[in-house]
Amino acid sequence: MRSPHPTLRLLTLLLVSMMTIMASAAISPSLPRLRMAFEWVPGIELWVRLVVSLPALFTAMGAPLAGVLIDRFGRKRLLVASVALYGVAGSLPGVLTSLPLILVCRALLGLAVGGLMTTAAALIADYYAGPERGVVLGRQAAFMGVGGFVFMLGGGLLADIHWRAPFAVYLYAFLILPLILFFLPEPEVKRGAAAGGAGRVALPWSTLWQVYALAMTGMMIFYLIPVQLPFLLRRLGVQSSALAGLAVGVSTVVGSVVSLRYARVRQLLGYRSIMAVLFACMALGYVLVGMSQSYAAVVGGLAVSGLGQGLLTPNMANWAGEVAPEAARGRVMGLLTTSLFLGQFVSPLLAQPLIGAVGLSGAFLAAGGLLSALAGTFGALAWHARPRERSEAVQSAE
Repeated sequence: MRSPHPTLRLLTLLLVSMMTIMASAAISPSLPRLRMAFEWVPGIELWVRLVVSLPALFTAMGAPLAGVLIDRFGRKRLLVASVALYGVAGSLPGVLTSLPLILVCRALLGLAVGGLMTTAAALIADYYAGPERGVVLGRQAAFMGVGGFVFMLGGGLLADIHWRAPFAVYLYAFLILPLILFFLPEPEVKRGAAAGGAGRVALPWSTLWQVYALAMTGMMIFYLIPVQLPFLLRRLGVQSSALAGLAVGVSTVVGSVVSLRYARVRQLLGYRSIMAVLFACMALGYVLVGMSQSYAAVVGGLAVSGLGQGLLTPNMANWAGEVAPEAARGRVMGLLTTSLFLGQFVSPLLAQPLIGAVGLSGAFLAAGGLLSALAGTFGALAWHARPRERSEAVQSAE
């Protein structure tokens, strides 16, 4: 089989990556209408938020298994199966009348996302190395951001028609399947079984646990935006789902622009310095959102937070990919996917009692305070380790 053109291979990877943000973005603006449709269900305030966050739990549970499977048996077959399941489980709630069945489909969607995101991350690490990998990871994050904006806005417009309509966007998966089959070759890498088992490959856990903890924390705080912001806007008098989708999409668009510059940022700064910068930007943005009294002010705060959010995912993926042994790369990326999506799932569970105590605006202000503390901590760590960080940045540029 002829090797596909590099541009087509890259484009396919980027289009696959967009599907991960769609898992929640597409239906986030319809949450208030979905709540009204099932308002008779006890505890609907929490259940309706779980419609968005439940996929994240099953992504977190399924990603490590996906990582082990692709290390042993290869990437492509699992990716194809995951994308097919994504299309079926994602779109089916659009015709269901039972909230429990909708939640079951959302759980299956989460398993599919775990498979496709882990595989996509491993393929990027397989296909690219050094500065080129940083460039590709930046583009991946940018595509995810653009996809978040497009599908958030589209989901909002469809939600104004009916709360069921946004589920149709998951049929996008079936447009991507032919591209995967034709343009993503199976990479030639050492399989875990051939190398004595991926579980017996020595992993740099001291670094990986730090990466995983940061990924989970960052995503947990970020997820206040898609899950809680539509409700905050309603309290500010914004009733349009399309406007809610547009507001949430602003942070992803700004993040996309920043993501495209990730490789350049990485040449200048070490991983911990980047964490300090991105947490500081997110902190300022969340404080601005928490203090906002108008739609325009909220959008401004989201734009500021997007400056940091655009660096989060590529920095975590590049850091993990750089230290991961080739034979265990799937497992390392699977655990990174688990960390990111566990943060998504935990977010509404932790936020709900906080919102009950201090309100929606107070929750954003509290998140801003936590982000400020993280920014200060990593700023201090980066300052004390600045000679080593400069050396790492130079090595990454070579």
